[in-house]
Order: sequence, then C-alpha cells, then structure tokens
Amino acid sequence: MNYLTAVLPLLIGAAADCAIGDPYTMPHPIRLIGRLISRLEVFVRSHFAGRLRTGGVFLAITVLFLSAIVPLIILIICYSISLLLGAVAEGVMCFYLMAARDLRDESMKVYKEIDSGDIEGARKAVSMIVGRDTAVLDEAGIIRAAVETVAENTSDGVTAPIMYMSLGGAVLGFFYKAANTMDSMIGYRNEKYADIGRFAARLDDVLNYIPSRITALAMIVCAPLLGLDVSGAYRIWKRDRRKHASPNSAQTESVCAGALGVRLAGDAYYFGELHKKAYIGDALREIENEDIRRANRLMYAGSALVSAGAFIIRALIFGGIIC
Repeated sequence: MNYLTAVLPLLIGAAADCAIGDPYTMPHPIRLIGRLISRLEVFVRSHFAGRLRTGGVFLAITVLFLSAIVPLIILIICYSISLLLGAVAEGVMCFYLMAARDLRDESMKVYKEIDSGDIEGARKAVSMIVGRDTAVLDEAGIIRAAVETVAENTSDGVTAPIMYMSLGGAVLGFFYKAANTMDSMIGYRNEKYADIGRFAARLDDVLNYIPSRITALAMIVCAPLLGLDVSGAYRIWKRDRRKHASPNSAQTESVCAGALGVRLAGDAYYFGELHKKAYIGDALREIENEDIRRANRLMYAGSALVSAGAFIIRALIFGGIIC
C-alpha cells in the first residue's frame, strides 16, 4: 500500500461529508447500529432481570463485535479483489462515520429558526440534537444548548472517529462509533439506564479521553485564526475543563466558552428531572445567535487541524514507513 491509497479512504470520507453530509434518504449503518441497540435493550431487560449490569456488558460486547466484524468482512473481500476497490469501499464507510457537515446543518437549523423569530421552531430544532428537555428553554437557553452540542460533538462526533480511523481504518472507526452511539442511547445516569448503560458509558469515557484533549488543544490553536479569544480559550480550558460529570465533555466546551467569551452549561432538565450542573466559562457578554455560527467555524477549524495530523499518521502506518 502506498501513501495515496493509505489516505484515500479518509480523503474520500472527508470530501463526501463536506459535500453532501448525512444521506437521510439512504440506509445508514449508524442507524442500523441504533436499531440493534434498541432491540438488544429489550432482550436484555427481559432476559437479565435483576442482572442489568451483566446484561449491559452483554449488550455492549454484542454491538461492538457486530459493528466491527461486518465492515471487516466486507473490506477483506473488497481489498482481495482490488486495492483501489478496497480503498473506495473503505472511503464510503469513512463517509458514514464523519459528522461535521451534519452537526453544522442541524445546529444551523436552530440558528435560522431563531433568526426568523420562531422560538417554538427553534425548540423543536434543538431537541433533535440535544438530550435535555427543551420545552422550558428560552431563546438564550436554546442558543446555549446548540453551542454546547457543537462544542461537545466536535470531539466525540467528528475528530475522535477520524483519529480512530487513522489508526485502524473504518473497522476501528465503526467500533468507536458503536460505543459512542450506545452511550448516547443508554449511557444516562438515571434510574432507567444506570445499570444497563453503565459499561457503555464507561467505555465511551475511555475511548474519548485522549481525543477530547487533543481536540481541545487544536481548537485553542485555531481560535486566533478565526478572530476569537485565544487567551480566554486557554484560560477557561485550564480552569473549567473538569466541570462536567463526563471526564471529556467539558474539554471542548470550555475552550468554546472561553473563545466566545460566554457562559455555557448550568442546570438542565433531563426526562423531567432537574440535574444540577456547574457553569463553564465567564459571562463576559450575553450569548447571541451568531455564536452558533462561530462555534461551527471553531469546530471546522479544529477538525481540519486534527484531520491533517490523522492523514499523516495514516500515511506513516499504512503507507509503508512503519509497516
């Protein structure tokens, strides 16, 4: 494998994601993984009554195995036929694993609804990308929720998959994405999911530990290129990066809050229950709708820097220098 074919899958995936984003009208492997998780949850709850933690481990291992073995078999077949066919097939898989365009499009739906003065439309739009209850949010709360989800998902939805694909191709990318999807579906720390989703949540924390920190540093580096406050980004990151129940989420949220000069996080309702959460950042000014656009620019810039490093790593590992 030469350098071009080594990085071709990532290039195809990144180009397709930038050009068209998630194909809503086509079968999507991540949606299939989501359906698998839902069906296994029903199975575990009926067959592991009283042993939901054990059942949660069974669920997670089953999902991870199937999510990795299916693309592995497909790629083995494709690469055995032709190196180019394998690279293209893997590129299509990488495309399904990248979510920068989708994250931007979904958050900008919130921006457009706010801009048009449709608060109810904005609540509906933001409810599609956050897990919290949105009915109680005012305009500032809606904007804050959109900015937070862009900041947080810069790592676990964009750069982390790219990092894992650089190390293990689409197969490792699907392994990571399956873990991340499980966390988003059953990784809640409430009465319903505390046991069955415990293993999945902890695994996602481990897999995102390094990517979230690399992404935060990349965002800090990129902040001045976008006219944002680099000193504020670094200062708030140092101070607030651990102010979250997750060991990873506040890494990128704190950078974004500092770069924008706004305050994020705070108390939120989930499934009708109030969760007390620390604030991240300083309210140097009131948050505004344009901050959604600024957060997306920071997401793209940080992701581009991480992607450049990922392409180099991929070329070194699979291009013949190391292997």
